[in-house]
Amino acid sequence: MSAHHEKLSVSTDKREMTIDVTARVRAAVTRSKVREGICVVNVAHTTAAVFVNENADPDVQRDLLHQLGKLVPKDGDYRHAEGNSPAHIKAVLVGNDVSLSVHEGELVLGTWQGVYFAEFDGPRERSATVTVIGD
Repeated sequence: MSAHHEKLSVSTDKREMTIDVTARVRAAVTRSKVREGICVVNVAHTTAAVFVNENADPDVQRDLLHQLGKLVPKDGDYRHAEGNSPAHIKAVLVGNDVSLSVHEGELVLGTWQGVYFAEFDGPRERSATVTVIGD
């Protein structure tokens, strides 16, 4: 069994946005040389997230951000002095990691699935960690 770790740098240029990092995660899996195992993508930020969702229609990403904005409005009754409480709440709702299977050296995703980094408090320089474990 082996373990491979890589850091992905992610530059965001908007307050809220999603970035498709699927190709970068796939490349990390290839570099790991793991044939059978698991890939975990983790975001160590409290105002960013990572998720798997459709990557065929960009309107899905727009809809996701729009609905999260309705669920967690900018002008809510927040006490956090920094002013970014909505970003913290959205990050909790979306989550900070995803676990994906690796089979025959390939990341296992459905036909329409992609891995996305979600920024909720940008623009910023961010990072994610890709860990691949297996044989």
